[in-house]
Amino acid sequence: MKYDVIVVGAGNAALCAALAAREKVSRVLVLERAQEADSGGNSRYTAGLMRVAYAGLEDLKQVMPDLSAEEIARTDFGTYTEDQFLDDMARVTEYRCDPDLTEILVKKSLETVTWMRDKGVRFTAAWGRQAFNINGRFKFWGGLTVEAVGGGPGLVQSLTTIAKKNGIEVWFEARAQSLVADDDGVKGVVVRHLGRTKTLSAKAVVLAAGGFQSSPEMRTRYLGPGWELAKVRGTRFNTGDGIRMALDAGAAPTGNWSGCHAVAWERNAPEFGDLAVGDQFQKHSYPWGVYINADGRRFLDEGADFRNYTYAKYGRVILSQPGQFAWQVFDAKVKAQLRDEYKIRQVTKRVGNTLEELVSKLEDTNQAAALEELKRYNAAVDTTVPFNPNVKDGRGTKGLAIPKSNWANTLDTPPFEAYAVTCGVTFTFGGLKINTGAQVLSSDGPPIPGLYAAGELVGGIFWFNYPGGTGLTNGAVFGRIAGWSAGAAAAA
Repeated sequence: MKYDVIVVGAGNAALCAALAAREKVSRVLVLERAQEADSGGNSRYTAGLMRVAYAGLEDLKQVMPDLSAEEIARTDFGTYTEDQFLDDMARVTEYRCDPDLTEILVKKSLETVTWMRDKGVRFTAAWGRQAFNINGRFKFWGGLTVEAVGGGPGLVQSLTTIAKKNGIEVWFEARAQSLVADDDGVKGVVVRHLGRTKTLSAKAVVLAAGGFQSSPEMRTRYLGPGWELAKVRGTRFNTGDGIRMALDAGAAPTGNWSGCHAVAWERNAPEFGDLAVGDQFQKHSYPWGVYINADGRRFLDEGADFRNYTYAKYGRVILSQPGQFAWQVFDAKVKAQLRDEYKIRQVTKRVGNTLEELVSKLEDTNQAAALEELKRYNAAVDTTVPFNPNVKDGRGTKGLAIPKSNWANTLDTPPFEAYAVTCGVTFTFGGLKINTGAQVLSSDGPPIPGLYAAGELVGGIFWFNYPGGTGLTNGAVFGRIAGWSAGAAAAA
């Protein structure tokens, strides 16, 4: 029952921490609350996209050496510099992101994903999600290029297999309950494993057990009234255990405790994520269409920015609408632009050959107001500006109380389609305060000896919003740092 390093959690951040710790010490244990079939935390429910800074193709080939000459020839990967990444982080978090942690996140992004590749994780280009085929050539947009082979499930499976091959123990159905700590710091973990409570000793502990998004009580306490009504996109096991354990041991809280990553999600999806469907309940093609709420009104600027920079905050806006839902409306002109998630069987979809027929099928909605709103929108579109999905094209509306700034197309080509969405919460932004070595800081200021943290349960990095694909990168970067720091401390 004695270990060098114990890692609480078994998602992307946790397994990166375990692999990094294993480079320093021999006895590493991973504690996973879920059964093996449900393991992997939120990472398993993602598309596996990872945002990295890169200067061009040669950088990407470090991560994706399997790219063929034909794939390279038909793709414009562009660049996504560290300065662009830093600017995006600052802009979408309204300049509140911790500058020291954000600089590490950005500058270690490519290095860390390359390290994962060296460990055996395979990556590919996200052609299906982040690039448009223009005249036979794919062009990437929004700074997001890399995804794990097999998406989130493939990433978790790969990291778990690699961990076991490296001699790392993984316990399933092992719920960490509290930290063993005294005046000298953290010395271990109390865990309930297969129905039996055990006390494990460790020279260092890494907490990487996710946020509190799966606890309706904590969501309502911190995010505010009404958040118990949100769907949870991912695992049901992220109920804030790691955060609570650390706070009980004197850790400092920090970050956007009333904020979270929340998106447009299938209105009739189950309360928690479904691994058979994965992230396909999301509905992220709204920049090409129009949102209508139950009152029949538009309520946000669908074309304010690329989807990458708005989708994580729009779930909150949808939750605040009457009935906590909205419709996404499209016409046939943009059918080819709709993502694959609109084609799954489990969608609430309505179709009409006229706008009148479509709105007559929008239940729980003021249909007369919806029809008038769509007609007002059509009349306001500036059709003199060409439509271009690869850039913020400036094709907007004129004279509307809520404008559409880019990608505004008239709804005039049947068949018309509407998809019902609600709020799906992904992860919470408030959490533990760490330093650049991923040490958990105490509420008195200094680090708590022997305690490290990474992933969703770290606060201070994301506020209000986040650039798409940064969550997994954040977990990997600080998971690796936390593992190295914990392993070094244990070895010493």
